[in-house]
Amino acid sequence: MRLLTILTVVAALCAAGNLAAQERNVPDSLAGKAKIKEDAAQAVALKRVPGTVESVALAKSGKTRLVYTFKVQRTGRTGLTDVLVNANTGKVITVRRESTKGKSTAHRSS
Repeated sequence: MRLLTILTVVAALCAAGNLAAQERNVPDSLAGKAKIKEDAAQAVALKRVPGTVESVALAKSGKTRLVYTFKVQRTGRTGLTDVLVNANTGKVITVRRESTKGKSTAHRSS
């Protein structure tokens, strides 16, 4: 029983370490202008592309559009998938898979 408790604690600490290792580039000046918060946008991205978020960034696209970019490591696949979520509407703009060969494929949402 004690071994099970120790293993559970170790697993929880490893999971917390993975969350802390997530790269984050979300300036406060832009985050205040976004209508959709980061955690809600992340939920939308993970619903579209299940996996683990490796990094997140918030940037302007054009003159007025704010976009969250989530790099997601899909379960059981190599390479990362970029999921772009509109920070004002919460809709997925594009899903772009980065292959290990350096090419990427894009899927636009309508």
